Amino acid sequence: MSEDSGKFKPFVPADSTLPEMTATSIILGILMSIVFGGANAYLGLRVGLTVSASIPAAVISMGVIRVIMRKDSILENNMVQTIGSAGESVAAGAIFTLPALFLWAGEGKTDTPSLLMIALVALFGGLLGVMFMIPLRTALIVQEHGKLPYPEGSACAEVLEAGESGGAKAATVFSGLGVSALYKFIADGLKLFPSEVHYELNAYKGAGIGADVLPALLGVGYICGPQVSSYMFAGGILGWLVIMPLIHTFGGDMTIFPGAKPISEMESFGIWSSYVKYIGAGAVATGGILSLIKSMPLIIRTFRDAVRGIGAKTGEANRQNRDLPMQFVLAMIVISAVAMWLLPMIPVNFAGALLIVIFGFFFATVSSRMVGVIGSSNNPVSGMTIATLLATTAVLKATGNVGMPGMIAAITIGSVICVATAIAGDTSQDLKTGFLVGASPYRQQAGEIIGVAVSAMAVGGVLYLLNAAWGYGTDQLPAPQATLMKMVIEGVMNGNLPWALVFAGVFIALVVELFSIPVLPFAVGLYLPIHLSCPIMIGGLVRRWIDKKKGLNETERKERVENGILYASGMIAGEGVVGIILAVLAVLKLDPDISKLLSLGNIGGILFFVLLIATLIYFMNRKTAEKKQAA
Repeated sequence: MSEDSGKFKPFVPADSTLPEMTATSIILGILMSIVFGGANAYLGLRVGLTVSASIPAAVISMGVIRVIMRKDSILENNMVQTIGSAGESVAAGAIFTLPALFLWAGEGKTDTPSLLMIALVALFGGLLGVMFMIPLRTALIVQEHGKLPYPEGSACAEVLEAGESGGAKAATVFSGLGVSALYKFIADGLKLFPSEVHYELNAYKGAGIGADVLPALLGVGYICGPQVSSYMFAGGILGWLVIMPLIHTFGGDMTIFPGAKPISEMESFGIWSSYVKYIGAGAVATGGILSLIKSMPLIIRTFRDAVRGIGAKTGEANRQNRDLPMQFVLAMIVISAVAMWLLPMIPVNFAGALLIVIFGFFFATVSSRMVGVIGSSNNPVSGMTIATLLATTAVLKATGNVGMPGMIAAITIGSVICVATAIAGDTSQDLKTGFLVGASPYRQQAGEIIGVAVSAMAVGGVLYLLNAAWGYGTDQLPAPQATLMKMVIEGVMNGNLPWALVFAGVFIALVVELFSIPVLPFAVGLYLPIHLSCPIMIGGLVRRWIDKKKGLNETERKERVENGILYASGMIAGEGVVGIILAVLAVLKLDPDISKLLSLGNIGGILFFVLLIATLIYFMNRKTAEKKQAA
């Protein structure tokens, strides 16, 4: 493969006419968009992280189209992952911000947002993200080929091109999904054992330790790897085994704001929710801003180069260099902005709509290029959203838009921009995959619009369902990112935060930065209960074990790591799907709980989690084992 974009030959030539945007690919893509969007919404509201859906969607598509339907079309599979991955990005943007509205409603400060309002905010944010990316495709994807690697997009193209093994890979994803779904139902449906194992360390007052013994967290740890997992776990250790015992020791019988009772009477969760959560919030906000500051030279260069490249031509016209017409792109941007301004269910005035277009175009441009360098997993979407909220809330306050109306307007603007930023990064990764395999950009862009529209309609229902079942800000759904965004807006608008705790988190983050440790994963570990980072750490250790295992050649090691990633992706999707099903049962007052008849307790939870780890190791090694038996 030549690194010169002018000489690059995609997997499928431009003059080939393979099926691409078919009824099969659209329907499968829509299903993937709903499934992975819902699963990521549940995961993000629980742990503050989402995972890419492109590769699992592509693998499942290959299993259906190539193996079951006996069709051979790499471009159809690419269309499925294009549409399917949009659901994950819309979900990420929505759950990082919109649950703040439910939290305010729970406090009696405003009405619960309508389904239509959530759907429209997600829809317009997603449409703007796609539209802002389209004029940049030639500059970023084509002209920068060989310079911008787009790691997830390139990896997805490799999976698609290796589609002959799609059946085995799809089976691995489905196995993870099935095992995880059954496990989740036994744990949180039947409640045969507690999904959260917890022990108070009575000899070390104020401290606690435990783990949420759930498949999604194990899968997240495996996919993130040992380094990121260890940063999160280190943050959890600092909070639960250092700061909290110190608070208990020095606080004694005092009642200190924002706590409501004497510290000596609090158990570990009480100390965490009253004090450490605010320290963690300061650290997370600082981590997001630091990542933005460090990226500023790249951001400025990205914006300048991308804008210069708008409208560039790339040789003779064919299906592989056609984008959706620029007239359509501009019309969609204008219609979206005017609709947000005029529609009464979206609390945005003309100035707010203008801010959305300005900030949205800037950050969508930045996101589109940055994911080409550092990957979607490291894209500082939360940092960009925090920066947007700080600026927007300050502008609204300065112009007299104060109180709850001003805060609702701020979170709405931030939500649209957050979704746009996430979708722009996803679109650029998908277009990179399409460029490598030889897809038609205009069809992919139409597919992105379909994925955005479907997932925007679905995400409101998911948010309502999860809130009705458990409520945001609870142990089941802490909604960490949205809670942080809410605190940022309230801090700027009202100044009612416990600033001493927040600034303690700020300076902890700065110390971590001085040690050259990535601040965001550490800060997220400090912000969330240690029960989440502990199983993530175990998943990271499993990944480290296979990465360092002796006696494997590079091909075998790569194959086992990939099997593990596919199985872990299935585990995440399976838990998310059953989590939503259990939420439906909770709303319908149908409780399959059998814990009063039989409960295995914490020991049962630990033993089942060990069995879950064993399944991950088994499926990670299974294909290589089969090859050895065949040999």
